[in-house]
Amino acid sequence: MNFVIVDVETTGGHTKESKITELAIYKHDGINIIDHFHSLINPEQQIPEFIVRLTGITDQMVAEAPKFYQIAKEIIEFCEGCIFVAHNVAFDYGMFKSEFKRLGYEFRMPQICTVRASRIVLPGHASYSLGKICKDLNIHIEARHRADGDAKATAFLFSILYQKDKNQLKTFIQDVLNPKSVHPNLSLESIEELPNKTGIYKLYNEFNQIIYIGKSIHIKKRIEQHLRNTKTAKGQQMIQEICRVEYELTGSELIAMLLESALIKEHKPIYNRKLRKSLFPFGLYDQLDIDGYIRLKIESTAKKTEEPLMQFSSKKDAQQYLSIIAEKNELCQKLCYLYPTQSACFQYTIHQCKGACIQQEDQSAYNLRVQAYIDQLQFNGDTFFLVDKGRNKGEKSLVWIENGIYRGYGYAPYHFHGKDPLHWSRYIQIEKENKDNKTIIHQFMRKPTSQRRIDLNTAYQ
Repeated sequence: MNFVIVDVETTGGHTKESKITELAIYKHDGINIIDHFHSLINPEQQIPEFIVRLTGITDQMVAEAPKFYQIAKEIIEFCEGCIFVAHNVAFDYGMFKSEFKRLGYEFRMPQICTVRASRIVLPGHASYSLGKICKDLNIHIEARHRADGDAKATAFLFSILYQKDKNQLKTFIQDVLNPKSVHPNLSLESIEELPNKTGIYKLYNEFNQIIYIGKSIHIKKRIEQHLRNTKTAKGQQMIQEICRVEYELTGSELIAMLLESALIKEHKPIYNRKLRKSLFPFGLYDQLDIDGYIRLKIESTAKKTEEPLMQFSSKKDAQQYLSIIAEKNELCQKLCYLYPTQSACFQYTIHQCKGACIQQEDQSAYNLRVQAYIDQLQFNGDTFFLVDKGRNKGEKSLVWIENGIYRGYGYAPYHFHGKDPLHWSRYIQIEKENKDNKTIIHQFMRKPTSQRRIDLNTAYQ
């Protein structure tokens, strides 16, 4: 087993926006350095002054250096068959992935972080930053904040880790790369090939039964989290049963949520039932009291037979939502069960309630405001589309609400806006509205997102 110890210098701290200005790679066999690769790189963008002060790398120094694409093949060949090692590996590995992604190449290697490994093999140090841990271990860094000096120091640190407790480090490496508790039939190569994109995923056992359905905006990361969830008995048990993973890209997070809900209802996977009895265990209900006022109340959906106006994943979320609705629509806190009292609510004492709590406000006037809110939950009977990202750059996603009713979702060609919106329904896969998908849409629309609402009567405005 060989390792490549990597360090990069960049134009900034964000992997997506920054470019590499210098990289150094030390090939290591676990005991000794066996090869070395080092190069300045022309980032094709200006190096900020604060980076120049930190690293000493100037625009003039990299002006004649190779561009990343010119040495990309050499880097791939040098790293082939190795494990990627770095101090805070997420940054260095992320920079590699970002640079290769710009070239249309998906860079993938198993990774080890010497920060995490040091905490396990060398516990008790006050700090595990490269400078401080190297000082504690008497490792001389020849050029701090330069790729070659930092990478070489990390290689010496890795040698110490390996020699200090070879078995423990090997166990750590094995647990990171191939969790010992996973099912023997699960192909880790297939996990590595998963996309980090938005969609749903299905986990299967050895009998080809779906045991869990989930959604994520980063499918690969989410599956990896499942495979490392050893903190609970249920998590450990699920890891041992996963034999295969299937996924479906949706582009839109909203569609992923809708599809996840529909598939869970259809397949009823055992771990979806074990991990959560209901997606939304609390609901908002309306009722007419003895005095003729419409009251709003948060209750457990398990105790009710009627359909809730809205549903929530926790009681806290539900109460916070109702508080906002009460304030926005000038509703009485007492009649919303937010302020238990036998007399007037607190809001009335500070002149923010019109007195429905003590029958001073006419029922019809109060009920009009409550009913106006309830009508909003039916989208006021409007017909519109929610337009968002598609599964690829050539399409857009659509969620269709017709006369206040959820009708379904679909995908249309990217440049379809010039067509009559009345005909957009041809792209829709028709679904039946239920309390879950209705709640999902309402909750999603309350969040700041990239989606656009296109009403039929304003589509051309």
